Amino acid sequence: QVQVVESGGGLVQAGGSRRLSCEASGSFVGLNSIGWYRQAPGRERELVATITTRGEINIADSVRGRFTISRDSAKIAAYLQMTNLVPEDTAIYYCKVTRYLEDYWGQGTQVTVSG
Repeated sequence: QVQVVESGGGLVQAGGSRRLSCEASGSFVGLNSIGWYRQAPGRERELVATITTRGEINIADSVRGRFTISRDSAKIAAYLQMTNLVPEDTAIYYCKVTRYLEDYWGQGTQVTVSG
């Protein structure tokens, strides 16, 4: 079983920056990818960015150029650096760890961008 924990959320002013962290328990063996998703009130959960163990990155058009995903290759951890935040980025941000092709989700961390 993999337990996933996100941290770093909070209240930030528009134009500001925030760094989210995702760490998971368990062995690094079998890790496929780590991804960040978000869900705003009344909307479906959407992909923000993912990174594979090979370093391949997929990032949503809505955040490209503002958000950066990175990982710690020594453990199951990934980070989402968010810059130039806008109120539309307000959401619960979830981390998903895929290991042996099974998905494990964290509880999410709230990011609120005030205009």
